[in-house]
Amino acid sequence: MRKVLFNLHLYAALPAGAFIAVLGVTGSIMAFEPEIDRLLHWKLWHVEPRGRALSIAATGEAVSRAFPGERLYGYGVPNAPDLSRQVELQRGMVYVNPYTGDVLGVQKPGMDFLGYVHQLHLRLLIRDDADTGKMIVSWAGVAMLFLLLSGVYLWWPYKRVAIERRESSKRFWFDVHAVTGIFSFAFLLLLTVTGLAIGFERTTTPLLYKLTGSEPSRPPRAAITAPPGAQPITPDRAFEVARAALPGAVPFYVNVPEPGEPYFVRLRYAEDLTPGGRSQAIVDPYTGRVIWAQGSRSAPGGARLAIANRAIHTGDIFGIPGKAVASLASLMAVVQVLSGAMMWWRGRQARARAASNRRASRA
Repeated sequence: MRKVLFNLHLYAALPAGAFIAVLGVTGSIMAFEPEIDRLLHWKLWHVEPRGRALSIAATGEAVSRAFPGERLYGYGVPNAPDLSRQVELQRGMVYVNPYTGDVLGVQKPGMDFLGYVHQLHLRLLIRDDADTGKMIVSWAGVAMLFLLLSGVYLWWPYKRVAIERRESSKRFWFDVHAVTGIFSFAFLLLLTVTGLAIGFERTTTPLLYKLTGSEPSRPPRAAITAPPGAQPITPDRAFEVARAALPGAVPFYVNVPEPGEPYFVRLRYAEDLTPGGRSQAIVDPYTGRVIWAQGSRSAPGGARLAIANRAIHTGDIFGIPGKAVASLASLMAVVQVLSGAMMWWRGRQARARAASNRRASRA
């Protein structure tokens, strides 16, 4: 049984190893994606607080003066006083000092380094109607789950918990593989299981709703009709309405609606450490009426489980410490792939030398 399982472990690792290594490297970076983005674009993101910030509408007016005639699509309003605001234009994301209205710079549309990392992790940069890249990543996760469980079974008789200097490099890499694997097992298992729930979400999300006996809450699709002579409310007012609809949540994004469209406001509670937030409100742009709102605290049980699963996978659930654990665990997956490959390569070399020696002795 052990020999069969060892061969299955090896034959699963050889084709899946490259994909697992890619997921490990990109996952370790994505754990700190917002922090890295702000570091790489420091001058765009960081400002010096100077008294009272401008209104969101005034921020939009400043951008319109800088880029006359261009349509505004949305506003990003970070909660930290030392961060800039963002205004979406067709030319890209405009970063604005919220105290002076000065344009700090423009990030052009398209993927930058972090965008490529993100898409490489999600779908290997493969974009097609069948979402082939995502399926490959998901099945690599299935292989990872098998490797983790079979690896513990194979480790158990040896129970290696130390890396020793050995004459045989293969034995050294065996120690590295065994020790890093067993100490990171629980974290890698958690990342793998939560990743599989995301990768196969078309199956797992309905299952979460079924397990909790809940149903998805879907926003209505009614068109927005402007009353005669009505003027649209400002994005600042939309923020206030959304904040009142979800007490305790802080809004951080609002779109600029076209005629017939509502305001779509995204919010987060203090415990929502994920950058995208998981709370939202839809507001009528003329009456200020809340059309639909759903907070991460009051969402159906299935939605709350899906939210928690994603936060666990990214490490956001515990803030910076959680991200550090997720990043380090992802790197341990890379160490597992490299050490396993070295074991296989050194073993192959040893077998080749032994075969050569046998041929020489017979000659």
